[in-house]
Amino acid sequence: MVEIISIETRGQGLYEFTDQIRHLLNRSLVQEGLCSLLIQHTSASLTIQENADPSAQHDLENWLNRLVPEGDPLYTHVFEGRDDMPAHIKAALTATTLSIPVNAGRLMLGTWQGVYCWEHRHGHQVRSVAVHIG
Repeated sequence: MVEIISIETRGQGLYEFTDQIRHLLNRSLVQEGLCSLLIQHTSASLTIQENADPSAQHDLENWLNRLVPEGDPLYTHVFEGRDDMPAHIKAALTATTLSIPVNAGRLMLGTWQGVYCWEHRHGHQVRSVAVHIG
């Protein structure tokens, strides 16, 4: 099964979409296999992260923004705004693909793990994630 999931974002941050993947997995009827994800953008990424305490997500976002600041005079790719080149760097430093094993028809995520789209741009975006379950 191959599907495209759309994720609407409202600026920088982590947007959980674990339930959307679980819904696709249930439809697929796959009991054992692999769920592969690819975000089809160069200024956002994917991550598996804690879904119980939002402060972990907040701290990750603050840390990455400190690591890759906006307005660095070395950036030449600035046509789309101050957040564009930093967003590309953040996506390069993080993950654009994920693979999650499937067993007994369930994602083999840990108790506190969720799957997130990590938006690196400020504005509203609609992100596409290709999902392969097999």
